[in-house]
Amino acid sequence: MGLDDKARNAAQDLGGKAKEAVGDATDNERLEAEGNADQAGANIKQAGENVKDAFR
Repeated sequence: MGLDDKARNAAQDLGGKAKEAVGDATDNERLEAEGNADQAGANIKQAGENVKDAFR
C-alpha cells in the first residue's frame, strides 16, 4: 500500500468526521449522514488495501 493511498484514506476519514461533527452541531441530518458515509468509504478502502498488503 502506498503512502499516498494511506494519506487519502486518512483525509477522507477526517473529512467525514468533520462533516459528522458539523452536522451534529447544527442538527443537519443530511450532513451528518454524509460524514458517516465518507468514514465508511474510507474504512472500506483501507480494508481493501490491507488485504492487498497481506498477499504481497
